[in-house]
Amino acid sequence: MLAPRLFARFGYAALLLFASSCAIFHRHRDDAPAPPPVVVETVRTPDSPTPPKAARDLADAMTTVLHLPAEKTGPLRQILNGTVEQANAARQQYVAQSPQLNAALQRINAKSANQLRTLLGPAKFKELQTKQPQIQAEMQQRQ
Repeated sequence: MLAPRLFARFGYAALLLFASSCAIFHRHRDDAPAPPPVVVETVRTPDSPTPPKAARDLADAMTTVLHLPAEKTGPLRQILNGTVEQANAARQQYVAQSPQLNAALQRINAKSANQLRTLLGPAKFKELQTKQPQIQAEMQQRQ
């Protein structure tokens, strides 16, 4: 009589061992945290296009540093978006580091500066020129 009881205990032990190896009893393994996302950093070269969000970020930085009223932010963004679009078009049209590209970029920057002078007024435009390093620092902080 000892043998059947011993076999029954081993049978139950074998059944428990088999059942415990099933996935039902190891659900916590499926809840493991996902691996962290892969971060890819892009490197901008001098001839790579300027991202459109750069105009938005620059407008926000200028608004903050120069304490511009809210009604000037919209037109400021329009001027800067137009400048970015024109500069990117010139980069596509001309070879990088070419005299034609440099001339086109100077022409685009001069037009943008005139539009900014008209929008901001002489005093704020002068403040913009003197606070250029502070605006650049604000831009880097936002990135």
